[in-house]
Amino acid sequence: MIKENLNRVRDEIAEKCLKIGRNPAEITLIAVSKTYGYESVLEAQSCGQKDFGENWAQELVEKYDFVPKDVSWHFIGHLQTNKAKYVVPRAEFIHSVDTLRLAEEIVKIAQKQNKSQKILLEIKTSEEATKHGLICEKDIEEIAGFCKENQNIELVGLMTMAPFTGDEEKVRKSFSQLRLLKDELNGKGFELKELSMGMTGDFKLALEEGATMLRIGTAIFGTRNYST
Repeated sequence: MIKENLNRVRDEIAEKCLKIGRNPAEITLIAVSKTYGYESVLEAQSCGQKDFGENWAQELVEKYDFVPKDVSWHFIGHLQTNKAKYVVPRAEFIHSVDTLRLAEEIVKIAQKQNKSQKILLEIKTSEEATKHGLICEKDIEEIAGFCKENQNIELVGLMTMAPFTGDEEKVRKSFSQLRLLKDELNGKGFELKELSMGMTGDFKLALEEGATMLRIGTAIFGTRNYST
């Protein structure tokens, strides 16, 4: 099932890119494996999948040692400062940095790991109370400036979650807001490359608005069971 699902998602990404004049090779497909065991990750990895996303530090720790080290892990969930010590040694990318305090903690841990941790700033582009992320432009620039001054942390882009709605215009607005913010920050010299946005239900809209990283779980692994 995972192989067929992966091939279908890859084909849909390629078809959409062809329609809008983008190169599918520039898109990173992140298979979001939360609630699925390492066996599912290994099955996807055997089909050529290299990038995987986890929402919870505990799950990342549990799977990390069972999966070949040529896999790239992306931490995409809300990260508490006291859990960063579990994530930094294992994740190539942390998509969900939303406070200066968290960025500072990441630097401390990365220094001990002799690592430059790649991060994205999580930006809140919807009014939903359940969504995390930065809103204030001053805070965004403060963290971006901090990253620019520290060699153990590398700010590579921005991440957002669109509102959970069937209204395509609201979803598109969320994605375009992130793209415009990236352009604005790049105009101030920050050189951001990545836009992490788009999931199973809205990744085609995200591609239209410039997404470079897609976080897709259900379309690859199937419906999740949260009861276990």
